[in-house]
Amino acid sequence: MAHGVNYYDTSPVYVQGWSEKSTGIALKRHPREKFYVATKLSNFSNYTRENSIAMYRKSFEDLQVDYIDYYLLHSIGNGGIETFRARYIDNGMIDFLMKEREAGRIRNLGFSFHGTVDVFDEVLAMHDKVHWDFVQIQLNYVDWRHASKKNVDAEYLYAELEKRHIPAIIMEPLLGGRLSNVPDHIVSRLKQRQPEVSIASWAFRFAGSFPGVLTVLSGMTYMEHLQDNLRTYSPLVPLTEEEHEFLEQTADLMMQYPTIPCNDCKYCMPCPYGIDIPAVLLHYNKCVNDGNLSTSSHDKNYEEARRAFLIGYDRSVPRLRQASHCIGCGQCVSHCPQSIEIPDELHRIDQYVEKLKQGTL
Repeated sequence: MAHGVNYYDTSPVYVQGWSEKSTGIALKRHPREKFYVATKLSNFSNYTRENSIAMYRKSFEDLQVDYIDYYLLHSIGNGGIETFRARYIDNGMIDFLMKEREAGRIRNLGFSFHGTVDVFDEVLAMHDKVHWDFVQIQLNYVDWRHASKKNVDAEYLYAELEKRHIPAIIMEPLLGGRLSNVPDHIVSRLKQRQPEVSIASWAFRFAGSFPGVLTVLSGMTYMEHLQDNLRTYSPLVPLTEEEHEFLEQTADLMMQYPTIPCNDCKYCMPCPYGIDIPAVLLHYNKCVNDGNLSTSSHDKNYEEARRAFLIGYDRSVPRLRQASHCIGCGQCVSHCPQSIEIPDELHRIDQYVEKLKQGTL
């Protein structure tokens, strides 16, 4: 906080419901005017008016605040426009939250977006009535023009917000960590350009260089992550046009590698059959990036790659939580912000594992 970190993002559903409580305890020791707290109406499974209002009020209790600086309708786009209307319009929650903003209990009202362009356009068209104070979008140098599946290119999302002078808050600047753990040839490309800076700092500079960006969210696990982010933003040196083009070319190169667009958000969890879905997908992606994904037993490094994949798989994911236990129920699919067909990917990975074990690749 002394270094300028003053925006804290949480939700009633994060960390199995403990995120808001933990955030409230951590922030309580500081003067209220020193920080901005952001939380969300995460009414995914039960969006009755009664439950939605109860969730909203519980956030104040858990965060130990009497106003919320940034309040978001959580993950607009999942389930299409019908789901959006059911969660926020038909139950009167939009009108309720606008009145709460008038009363000062919400200082800024916005939404976070994952979904198709038609949903984004329709919700943004409500700006004349609702007056969105901000919108949270997924923006990074890969998603700028290479958004996955049903998601929308960040270039379009940002431009639409800029037209309306709506500030953007950026999520997934590192694509769930994937832009800090890139293939070796991409590491070499970035390090050749600036050997003294981290791989992640390129992505953070990209996200922070747009004038309409209010703040960039960072999910930091280790103290080293915090220190690196502080170095990157103290002060931020915006990308030049040439550097922006360099990162777009880097994104084009990365798209040649068939990784699964998992951001480790864990929205797909818990799996009713105990599968650790993010761990399975992330191990697969790691092997792609490390060059340990053989396509044939005739590959030059086949034995080395086979051993690395199988041993790493057992170390990363306990046997009872591996892809072989997926029955294809599909419960996870509707929760995935990246629109990954998770059962299909799990079955594909499981078939690959079996071929490696049987030596039939």
